[in-house]
This record gives sequence, C-alpha cells and structure tokens, in this order.
Amino acid sequence: MTDEPPLRRRAAESRTGNEADRPPSARPEPADAGTEPHADGPVPLIAPREGTPQPAATPDELAEVVARFAAGTGPVALDAERASGYRYSQRAYLVQLRRAGSGTALIDPLPLPDLSALDTVIGEAEWVLHAASQDLPCLAELGLRPRRLFDTELAARLAGFERVGLAALTEQLLGYSLEKHHSAADWSSRPLPESWLTYAALDVEMLVDLRDALDEELTRQGKSAWAAEEFAALVRTGARPPRVRAEPWRRTSGIHRVRGARAQARVRSLWYARDQIAARRDAAPGRVLPDSAIVAAAELDPKDEKTLLTLPGFGGRSVRRLARTWLAALDDARQLPDDALPVAPTVEGPPPPHRWAERDPVAAARLARCREVVVRIAGAHNLPPENLIAPDSIRRLAWVPPEEVTESTVAETLRGLNAREWQITLLLPALTEALQDPPPTP
Repeated sequence: MTDEPPLRRRAAESRTGNEADRPPSARPEPADAGTEPHADGPVPLIAPREGTPQPAATPDELAEVVARFAAGTGPVALDAERASGYRYSQRAYLVQLRRAGSGTALIDPLPLPDLSALDTVIGEAEWVLHAASQDLPCLAELGLRPRRLFDTELAARLAGFERVGLAALTEQLLGYSLEKHHSAADWSSRPLPESWLTYAALDVEMLVDLRDALDEELTRQGKSAWAAEEFAALVRTGARPPRVRAEPWRRTSGIHRVRGARAQARVRSLWYARDQIAARRDAAPGRVLPDSAIVAAAELDPKDEKTLLTLPGFGGRSVRRLARTWLAALDDARQLPDDALPVAPTVEGPPPPHRWAERDPVAAARLARCREVVVRIAGAHNLPPENLIAPDSIRRLAWVPPEEVTESTVAETLRGLNAREWQITLLLPALTEALQDPPPTP
C-alpha cells in the first residue's frame, strides 16, 4: 500500500497522456456527438456511443432486449431511476443496462413490471452498479436479483477516494465528465424527454470501465478480498426493503420544537392522516403536506379552518382542499385520553453517545478508546472509519462488551453485529485491548 491518494496522480496522467492508452470503450467515437478531448480537462460525455435508445415498453421489445443481453459477454452495468421526492413508493420508473456485445438498453417497467426473463439471461454474470444498496430493492421488485455484483461507489470508498459520486469518479479515473442535472427529475412522468433518456443511458455507458479501473486499484492496494466480502454481503441483504420503523412519525422534521405529549399526539395524528393520503395518491408525503406545516399545526392546535389556513404550509390549493381532514386529525388528538398519548420510546441498544459520560463514565471511556482504534486503523489503511466498521457496532460493543473480553469473544460479538471477516481481522487485537477497563483506583 501507499500513502499516495489512490489513482489521482495516475488519473491526471491518463487525461493528459496518449489517448490510445485509454480503454477502448472510454475513447471518444464519432457517435459521441462531436466531443473532442481537452488537454486541460475532462472530455464532456454528452451522447451514448450507439445513440440514445428508446425504452422497451412492449413484450416484443423486451424479448429483443433479452436476446441481445443473452448474446453479450462479460459484466452487466445496471442502473434504475426512481421518483424520490415525487412518489410515495420507491419503485423503479426506468431501468438501464449495458453489456459488451449487447449495447445499451432502456426498459420502461410501468408496462413491463416482470423482468424475470432478463434476470434469467444475465443472472450469472457480474452486475455492476453504483451505490447498489439504493437500487437493489426496486430492481428486486421487478424480478432482478444479482448473484454477483461490483459496487463502484463502495469500491471507491474502500480504495480511499474522497469523492465517490459517479460523475466525480468517471472524471477522475476515465477522464470524462458526466452531467447530473436530471438526477432529481420526476422519472414517473411520461413521456420521458429525449434529454432525460440520454442522461439515463450515459449512467451505464462507462460503468464497466469504471469497475475495471477501481478493481485494478483495489488489487494494487491489496483490498480485493475486502471488496469481495462487502459485495457478497450486498448480494445477501441488499434487496431487502428498508426496515419499517415502529413510530415513523417521530422523524418529522422539526418535531424537537413540539413540547408535551398532547402536542406530540397532534403530530402523530396529522402524520398518519397525511401518510394515508400520500399512499393512496402515490405522492411523496411532503408534497401532500410539508413537515413544517404539521409542526406549526401541532404547536398552535387550530380549531377552525380560518385559523388553520393562516399557518405556514397550509396556503396551497391542494392543502386547503383537505382542511377538514387536517382539522379532523387534530380533533382526534384532542379527544385522546391521557393514557393514549405518546410516551417516550423505548431505546434499543446504547443511549446517544453524548449521554454516556453521565450514565456510565467507564463505558464512555471505553467508547473513546474504541473510536480511537477505529480512526487510527482506518487512517493507516486509507479507509473511511464508517467503512472499516459501522459506528453503531462500535457503540454496542463498547456499551455491553463480552462478559469475558478475549479476542475470541470480541470476534464472536462483532460477527453477531454483521461485521465482515476482513474488518474483524484488522480490528480485533487493538479493539480487544481497548475494551479492557483499567482497574478501579483505590
């Protein structure tokens, strides 16, 4: 390993060096819409090499995509576009794929919600995704589940890159710049504009080349086995839907300003009224009623429509139409008996770290020692501390260490907290020592 920031020097050289040294799929071709290499910066990537494909939207068009990808070779680059911020669900509204010998394909999953035929022909290949944990659940809903994968964002984190976004990595490692101005678009809208389709196709255009560059760097740093463990864990667990929180209304932005159980009951009642409407409309909850409006109504407790509509967030036409719904929710909270009001939630696991010194000074000192170990070892291996071990795992280990602290018991505890073997190997000796509490002073 080296102290040199990984690949940054070599990436800079590749941008100013001989164009023939670039991977063939990374070199500008005539179909790149006239882009020319810039000696002083990255090449703007503005069009796919084979042009922008139209999304497959019929069974026959899907069958043609399946046949093409069955005939292709090597890894398959995949991406999915959702409509976060616009829709209640986290389903995919566009799926993008690229493979050597197959080209790029776009699929509209609205008329084609079952892509298991595609999964059959690409299932045994390595899938290449960027930030795979974001896309695996919505791909699984369509019948797409990887058996092997390579996550370029996670690989970049393990390799020590400071900027791990797709555009940043493509520029650093391949010398091409990607526009990301459609990343927050409403992908549920139809028809999708041509510029959006071009953006979507370019997201998979360089993904396999990026995978190869990162794999080379991981090999150079001796981290390939670490990455393989991380990718295998994603295959096992990445397609699971997010865990449903017991009291999701408590995550309302600004709820810390709402004082008292009765006022919190108003937040809860408004939150669930909004959630039912959002789910029925398949609209993002914040587009039905913003969190700020829920908090304002919970604080003031308006009892008539005129007062309600003067509050911030209640001025929009669609919100005003639901005024009776919001007033009914507030009235429901008003009618609750005291024993039905919210109570402080039972905290699973350790308390917030800022309370440790007060609650258990010995545990607080133990946590400080463990954190120092993680930061030191992560720095020595050019890793973000959170990728060396999950912060929650360290807190749980430090709060309730094994009854007998040995390398064997600490390793067993870490495995129970879903730590990978490479993480345990790096941390075990130093963490075991850090968990040893000094004898009490006489």
